[in-house]
Amino acid sequence: MAITQLSAPELKTKIDNDEPLFLLDVREPNEFHYAHIENSVLIPLNQIPARLEELDKQQAIVVICHHGMRSQQAALYLEHSGFNNLANLHGGVEAWAVYCEPSMPRY
Repeated sequence: MAITQLSAPELKTKIDNDEPLFLLDVREPNEFHYAHIENSVLIPLNQIPARLEELDKQQAIVVICHHGMRSQQAALYLEHSGFNNLANLHGGVEAWAVYCEPSMPRY
């Protein structure tokens, strides 16, 4: 099964419509503290295997990173771990800053 690729505007629409989403940011803590999407939860990519129990397999999870590569890797790992309601933020927080939140710091 292919991981759904969400554009930043698509994610913003889902958030604005109060869809129940878990926003999983898999960047490093310094990146997250510099800029992140409101209500996202940080679990760095290298910590995902040890912290799987913190995630709900029934909940829709949108995985986020800087440009969408690490998040895609994390989403594939989660899929192989039994999660099936997954999406990757295509373009990551960079795309979010460009299309949805221009005041967000970019790096």
